[in-house]
Order: sequence, then structure tokens, then C-alpha cells
Amino acid sequence: MSSGLRRLTERATGGLNGSSRIASLSLGKSKPSSSPHRRTAPPYAGDGLYRTAAAVVTHRDHQHLYHHHSTRQIRNMSFTPARRLNYDNINPHVKSAQYAVRGELAVKSEEYRAKLASGDSSSLPFKQVISANIGNPQQLDQKPITFFRQVLSLLENPKLLEHEDVLLNQLGYKSDVLDRAKWLLSKVGSVGAYSASNGVPAIKQSIADFLERRDGFPGNPADIYLSAGASSGVNTLLHVICADPNSGILVPIPQYPLYTASLSVLNAKCVPYHLDESKNWGTDLDTIKASYEKAVAEGIDCRAIVIINPGNPTGASLSESDVGAVIEFAAEKHLVILADEVYQTNVFVGKFHSFKGALRQLQKENPDGKYDLVELASLHSVSKGMVGECGHRGGYFELCGFDPKVQAEIYKFVSITLCAPVIGQCLVELMVNPPKEGEPSYELYKQEYDGIFNSLRERATALYEAFKQMEGVECAEPQGSMYLFPTVTIPPKAIEAAKAADRKPDEFYCLRLLEATGVCLVPGSGFGQKEGSQHFRTTFLAPGTEWVGRIFEFHRKFMDEFR
Repeated sequence: MSSGLRRLTERATGGLNGSSRIASLSLGKSKPSSSPHRRTAPPYAGDGLYRTAAAVVTHRDHQHLYHHHSTRQIRNMSFTPARRLNYDNINPHVKSAQYAVRGELAVKSEEYRAKLASGDSSSLPFKQVISANIGNPQQLDQKPITFFRQVLSLLENPKLLEHEDVLLNQLGYKSDVLDRAKWLLSKVGSVGAYSASNGVPAIKQSIADFLERRDGFPGNPADIYLSAGASSGVNTLLHVICADPNSGILVPIPQYPLYTASLSVLNAKCVPYHLDESKNWGTDLDTIKASYEKAVAEGIDCRAIVIINPGNPTGASLSESDVGAVIEFAAEKHLVILADEVYQTNVFVGKFHSFKGALRQLQKENPDGKYDLVELASLHSVSKGMVGECGHRGGYFELCGFDPKVQAEIYKFVSITLCAPVIGQCLVELMVNPPKEGEPSYELYKQEYDGIFNSLRERATALYEAFKQMEGVECAEPQGSMYLFPTVTIPPKAIEAAKAADRKPDEFYCLRLLEATGVCLVPGSGFGQKEGSQHFRTTFLAPGTEWVGRIFEFHRKFMDEFR
């Protein structure tokens, strides 16, 4: 054995000396021991030799190997065992990020859920946890679209296509399900293989076709990037846009905390602009301008503006004039527009107006080039709407007006994570290209789609009506998305109790609600709100109305307790 390996061996064993002790590590072939109490570790598979003595030390049977030496080894150890990472030395920007949607209350609700599942419900005053804190439709019993899941089943197990008769005549699959699965398989090969980093070309073409049908203007597949849900797209875009700690992004308040959390991690600046609650959470251009000018005066390099339409957590939908006004402002101030449009099919009042359609129309009406260099990134996802396939992580973003060299860097960035999940990409294709009228699966698809939409609208209305009857609660009429964001007037005594508990008032309210009813909401402070106001966000995805009654009764008792 070389002197270098011998020294490594001695260090790994805590300084054991002598050829007999080194031999006891059996660096050569194992020899039977004369002692019934001594064991030698088996050699590594395929090796005639152990790789190093250090590897033997970490073998799971080390207790037996070193039974006679363990105490001495610890005493003679040449280093102090310690973890390299602790809370104080990890990235401070990760620690500063806050994501209330899956924060303390969500964790506590899952603890309650586990307790109920184990049969230990005697200490809880409720029999069911309602996760109204997050837009996770299928967790709350929204059924998947049959056409989508049938196609996905064939993509995951193509051998099923060898049994068409069984699929068609016994399992209820329609011929267009088989046709779509075959077509997708011909384009992706296998859903278990990587695709191009920006997505499967044929799927990008389907998205471009959808965008042309939606907006009346052509889409370019080269400008489309498949992503693991819209959140992944946001992460990509913010990484590219935020060049240094002085980079600022205009973000609506209240907002989906993905944006503020991501900016914290990037050590960039969030430039908040408040939505107008008195106008159903509308976008107020004067407020945006004031926020922008204040940031610029402070030396912040404002680079982009985020618009969530329909809104999260507010549910508000932007009018066509509002969309146009934002584009006008972005053109004037040279801001990238990040249009988060994942709720575009969740519109109950009015009509969805896409930023892409509005921008192309303005460009058409202004041939002088005023809007030609506006940079727009629009995002969409399979997680929301009537699809509700959050767990499949499918989404995309489309770029308009970006410098080709910048797009090349965006492509490089998405290449680092290889590609979006291919099964999620296929689901995006199904979302943008569903069964058409006259095709075998259309009737059931339309029935399921309309059923989900109508059910969501009815539940939103029922929850809105319940809030209107609750003392000190005001709520804007639901316009879209999956949420309501009511104002709640919390009594002064409750605010004092919250302060004594070292909690924000709306957090205190939501925690008490969870502990009493099992209904998990998100405090408005997690999304941002005007100082002195209190809100909470709730989805209206949960089926039935019994849980709404729980909120109503809790609120009555809470108000009585703190009068």
C-alpha cells in the first residue's frame, strides 16, 4: 500500500497506527477472523480492493467494525464535527423572502390535516380542513377534464394504443383522443425524454395558433417558451431583467407574493403601486406614475411593470382602456411589461383583454413606430381556469419586441434547467387546442368545461353574498380569477390582543379562524395592503357551502368576544 493511502487510512480511522491495524481494515481481500466478535466489512461490489479506508469508516456496519476502537477514535479525532450551514450563514436574500400563501397558517393546516387523517380528532373542534388559502383546484375536488386525462394516459403508456378496440369499446375513449395522443407522440417521441430547452416545436406552433385565434394577430413560435408553470417563467424573466440591486420592478399591491419573494431572492427592488379598492381594485394610472416617479427620485432603475389580469388576490379584470393606458405608460418610460394572464378564462364580469392583442392593435393604428419597441412578456398556465392541473406544471410565456440578443440570453437561462416537464408541455397543447365542435370528444368536453365555470361563478357569488352579511366586512363583487379579497374591520380590542401575541391583526384573525374552524385563509398583509387596513384572501374553489357557514359563525363570535 502506498504511503499516501496509508496516511489517508490513518486519518480516516482516527490515527490508528501499525500495519496490523491497517490490515484490520482489510484493504486487500477479506480474511476470516479468528475472533467470533470481529467482523470485516465486505468489499465494494466489483472491486477487489476497498476504495479508501474512509469509505469503510462510513459503511453502515461501522459499529461492528470498530466496536473495540470507537471510544478511542472519538477521543483522537483530528477535527470537530460540525455542519457547514446554519441559519446565520445561508443566503440572506432567501431568508428575507416571504411567501404567505404557503406560510405559517398553511403549515399549521397541514398539521391539522395529518392529525385528522391519523384518527386523532378529539382535540380539534372540526372534522375537516378546508385549504382556501391557495388556488389548487383539484385538491378541492375540481374534476379533471376527461379528454385531457385520457390523452395523457396514452402518452404515459403508449402500449395502450396497441389495444384500440378495448380503449374505444370498453373504456370509453373517443377516436380523437387516440388521434391526438398519436400526433403528440410523433412530435415528442417520449414524454420521458428531454425536449428542446424552450419547448417542443410542434407544441409551440399550437400555442402560436391559439394566440392568433384569441387576439387576431399572428404568433411566432420562436418567441414562445414552454415553462414549468407560469411561476417558472416569472423566475426566468426576473433573473434576466434584474441586473443589479438597484433594478426596480413595479408590482401591484395587493399582489401575488411570487413577485416580492422573487425580487427579495434576487436582491432587487420592489416598487409597489396600489390598486384602487374603491373601484373594484382597478388599476389607477396616476398611482402607477406616482410610484414610478418616487422610485426614480430615489435613484432606482425602474425596468419593468407587473400586471396581473385578472387579479390575484383581488379578482379584478382590467378594462380595454386600462390595458391601453398601461402600454402607453410603458412605451413612454421604456418599461418591460410582464403580463401575468393565468386567470384569463376565469372572467365572470365583462371580457378578458390580453396585452398582446392590445399592443398589436396599437402598433397597427400607429405606423409611426411609437409602440414598435415595447417589450411585452405574457404568461399563461394550465394550473388555473377550467383546467386546474397545478401538479402537472405546464405553462408558457410569449415575448414581443425583445432584442434578439436578449432572447438568446433568455434561451440560455432556460437551458440551465434543461426543459419544462414534457407531460406538462403536452397538457399546454391540449389546453390551447381542445376538442372542437363536431369532434367526438367535444360534447363531453363542453359539458365539463361549462360545468366547472358555472360552479365557480355560483360559489363566488354565494361567498360574496355571505361576506356582505358579516359585520364589518366589505367585499368587491367577484369579477374573475379564483379569489375574493374582502376588507375586515377588526375591533380595537382584537388589535390589542394581536399586538400582545406579536402578530399582525389580520394574521391574528386568520389564525383564530383556522384554530376554530379548520378553514385556512391568507392574511391580507401577505399580499400587501394600505396601512391600517385589514384583509384576507380566500378561494371559492371548495365545494358546498358548509365551510362558508363556519366562517360566518366564527366571525360572529370573534366580533362579540372583542367588542
